[in-house]
Amino acid sequence: MAAPAVPRAEPSALTQLVDLAAKSPPPKGRRASLSGRGEMFVRSQRGPGDAPTVVLLHGWIASAGLNWFQAFEALRGRYRVIAPDLRGHARGIRTWRRFRLSDCADDVAALLRKRRGPAIVVGYSMGGPVAQLLWKRHPELVSGLVLAATSGRPLRNQGFGMAMTGVMEGAALAGRAVGIPGLFRKVVSISNDPAVRQLRPENLPRWARAEIRRHHVRHLLEAGAELGRFDATGWLPEIDVPTSVVVTESDTAIPPDHQRALAKAIRGARTHKLHGGHMSFAKPAFGSAIRNAVDSVARRASDGA
Repeated sequence: MAAPAVPRAEPSALTQLVDLAAKSPPPKGRRASLSGRGEMFVRSQRGPGDAPTVVLLHGWIASAGLNWFQAFEALRGRYRVIAPDLRGHARGIRTWRRFRLSDCADDVAALLRKRRGPAIVVGYSMGGPVAQLLWKRHPELVSGLVLAATSGRPLRNQGFGMAMTGVMEGAALAGRAVGIPGLFRKVVSISNDPAVRQLRPENLPRWARAEIRRHHVRHLLEAGAELGRFDATGWLPEIDVPTSVVVTESDTAIPPDHQRALAKAIRGARTHKLHGGHMSFAKPAFGSAIRNAVDSVARRASDGA
């Protein structure tokens, strides 16, 4: 009698990221010169001439290429897509100024004015606060929002957020020489997410390691501290564009109850559930979830809802 089959374990998010990187690298990018701000590296993907523009804003310690693998493919042929590297991340703008989420929002606004926005703005993790600030500071450039694995309230008093803010702010203010491997070790040490615990540069494909080596470590430390302090709760109810919130239901970095509270605070926001943790962006289901959320926003924007 044959032995019962042993169920195969689901590949980790990191394994899926590596596999996909080998099969389908992200679209090539180019630099866009933004007057008075510097040069922004932007990956872009063409779509139908009458299709809305979708802007993809990546998370902390990621880049446009790393964060949006699945979304590039899922949105192909449906929307015009642009995905910049944010300040201090990969090929993003370099500056002597301290990292500010508001500066990231203003950078994207300058890019959209150059591209003749407005656009549906999609923010994952750190990209969520940048997207929210883009609407707050430049509402004429935002026709809709998709906020995924993100929050609108301070995280510094909540588990991972508290630890991350303390570690990153302390390192940034002390001016410690923390290299990329050391930064990753700090993130891994304060996370309970098994996928995040695998997140080491040596485990990534060669091109992804090259992306990460380009990060500006001081800016990443300052960005981590900024995220812990970010608070939009006072003005979230003012958001007046169609919005979808993609909730990563097993997330230990951004608590799902924070994500659901974000949706509840924005009038008319619709919730899309995605099973998985904070590394969900590497899973095939992520592309479908983002496409469905963008489609929902685009329909409502077209209907004037």
